[in-house]
Amino acid sequence: MTAKRGLITDTFKVVKKVKRGDRKNKKPPSPPVADAEPPKLSEREIDLQELRNFDLDWQFGPCTGISRLQRWERAALHGLNPPQVIKDILLKESTDPEYTHSLWSDYPL
Repeated sequence: MTAKRGLITDTFKVVKKVKRGDRKNKKPPSPPVADAEPPKLSEREIDLQELRNFDLDWQFGPCTGISRLQRWERAALHGLNPPQVIKDILLKESTDPEYTHSLWSDYPL
């Protein structure tokens, strides 16, 4: 006696395809809302972002192993014209290590 073979649909669920006419009736997804404003940054966050940008700008030389103020002064000494805003920020918050240390200070040399 031979074993009775079942149909493939007994094992796998039947999935019906969408007809071409039904595709046209679908609405395209709505675009994301562009009017939403990004959250406002505090003065501290803006200052730290400026300092990070200064760290990432290789125009003023390497920043590992020295403070941001030392780097700024070295760049000024060599005539590289670093932004005065950076020095103002650094002098305003001269005791906070988040301001004085460069972005790469957490990594060993």
